[in-house]
Amino acid sequence: MNLLLINGPNLNLLGIREKSIYGDKSFDAYFEKLKANYPQANLSYFQSNIEGELINKLHETGFSYEGIILNAGGYTHTSVALGDAIAAITTPVVEVHISNVYAREAFRHHSYLSKNCAGVICGFGMESYRLAVEYFVNGKF
Repeated sequence: MNLLLINGPNLNLLGIREKSIYGDKSFDAYFEKLKANYPQANLSYFQSNIEGELINKLHETGFSYEGIILNAGGYTHTSVALGDAIAAITTPVVEVHISNVYAREAFRHHSYLSKNCAGVICGFGMESYRLAVEYFVNGKF
């Protein structure tokens, strides 16, 4: 099973930025833990701060992977184009967020992605990614 985790803008700074919101672990360290815990899945990872690169990666993998786990960061709340890219592909996408976006600023309460995703997981820290992997690997939570 091929699963792709995609992180959007500023998520390359996990472990460094706003630790009270995002924690003190780097994503690379967490990703290694995920790979070790799910040897039955071929997990790969992509991160970009550039919206077009995220869209290109969705197009590139969105017809051949079994699942995509997407944390689009701030683009979640602004990018109609990312929402359209998700709608255009056949691979199911789970939208994830580290923080509980509904407990934050009002502009974060709206996602342009959610309506085209299989589901949304937010507020469980980095474990949001693990829950999404569980969904794909086991077909349920």
